[in-house]
Amino acid sequence: MSYPALPNMILDPLVRSALMEDLGANGDITTLTVIPANTTYVARLNARENAVVSGMQVAELAFRLVDPSLIVTAHVKDGQPCAKGDTLMEIHGSAASILSGERVALNFVGRLAGVATSTAALVAETKGTRARVTCTRKTTPGLRIVEKQAVIHGGGFNHRFSLSDAILIKDNHIAAAGGVRAVLEATKSRASHMMKVEIEVDTLDQLAEVLKVGGADVVLLDNMSCDQLEKAVALVDGRLVTEASGNVTRETVAAIAATGVDYISSGALTHSYRSVDIGLDF
Repeated sequence: MSYPALPNMILDPLVRSALMEDLGANGDITTLTVIPANTTYVARLNARENAVVSGMQVAELAFRLVDPSLIVTAHVKDGQPCAKGDTLMEIHGSAASILSGERVALNFVGRLAGVATSTAALVAETKGTRARVTCTRKTTPGLRIVEKQAVIHGGGFNHRFSLSDAILIKDNHIAAAGGVRAVLEATKSRASHMMKVEIEVDTLDQLAEVLKVGGADVVLLDNMSCDQLEKAVALVDGRLVTEASGNVTRETVAAIAATGVDYISSGALTHSYRSVDIGLDF
């Protein structure tokens, strides 16, 4: 499957900041000291384990920001699988420039491929069901846009990007506002008709009240057992989009998907992934 790339102008500040952090005030001292200025090389970005690729666009941008004269050729697209030993990218040009951009490029690719790979593993367990795997806002500060893009590369879907994207009424909102009816009535009287509304419930009684009061588009079924989720889906009967959350692992996700929920959200996709081992070889 082919995935649309993000505009480079959105990624530029993120990658530029990472390069500035890594290069510091004096640049790559080691490379400047030991590598003759006119040395050129062909470097290869190689996978050292099987994975789903993400971060190719970011890595290419990192090398080009260091040195626009570098010739960068990606052999694998974001969202595609790779096997151990596959060459993902070749970089031709100044050895000093390649070395100066190496760590930032590898940091992004390893982490984003980790997100994509962990997402793909969960998605595979839901095959044959209606459920879609989605991420949350539990992302690395400053990296949300690329981590959420990596979730898409892994076959998942995105939840809110920010607090301003939708109304998501959580248990603390309900407690502070005075109950399910109070928050939904406030939403109906104040929210724009263009704004989606989701409300979190952790009991079937709360769900029944949500359905009675009305005003929600999506219900978040939080930390419910599979038996409770099945009953919740039956109770909703297609009137709301259903989202299951809590205790979502590779071992539990298939059973959760089998309950008939529409979405399964997992913060672990972007906060507990393992980076993929990617290396740059001259």
